[in-house]
Amino acid sequence: MSFVVFDLDGVLVDSEQVWDQSRKDVVSQHGGTWTDSATTDMLGMSSKEWPVYLIEQLGVPLTVDEINEAVVAAMLREYGEHLPLLPGAREAVERMAGAFTLGLASSSNRPIIDLVLREMGVTDRFAATVSSEEVARGKPAPDVYQEALRRLGAGTATAIEDSDAGIRSAHAAGLYVIAIPNPHFPPSDEALALADLRLPDLDALTTDAVRR
Repeated sequence: MSFVVFDLDGVLVDSEQVWDQSRKDVVSQHGGTWTDSATTDMLGMSSKEWPVYLIEQLGVPLTVDEINEAVVAAMLREYGEHLPLLPGAREAVERMAGAFTLGLASSSNRPIIDLVLREMGVTDRFAATVSSEEVARGKPAPDVYQEALRRLGAGTATAIEDSDAGIRSAHAAGLYVIAIPNPHFPPSDEALALADLRLPDLDALTTDAVRR
């Protein structure tokens, strides 16, 4: 059977603004200074990487673990109140699960991945899920996709991605890449050129599009 590996943030969940606000709150609460480039700089960074950015670039006087704990707690609170699923997200997962074996390769922390899939009611649709905190390097390095392939027992797969770093990561891991650009943080033309197929939204993600 063929394999499809979803990204989470920006593909299934419209979450970048929630991440952004959670990090901004931690920075402001602890005397750091947010910069105009911080949001885009951290897109795709793993949970090992972006706390270091908060410390070294934004001046937050906490440890990596303390920053992670504070931001993840804020994310879980927000998601508990409102899960910002993108239109067609649940349906796309169900549609793909009917025809393919599914994996997930995400920059989100493990507790966030598990909460989102549980709230969506699709946990059992995924044969393997990987957080980039479980590999050496975050996106755009290929590690998270390589680990997803390993856990799935797959030689290759189709990746569903939205971001610059995500497209580059999946491409570097040798996956067939379907790009569904996030309107808030669209990928660069250079990254989009690496995608094998571009779709306007999740409703366009059909079994025929994957098999193409």
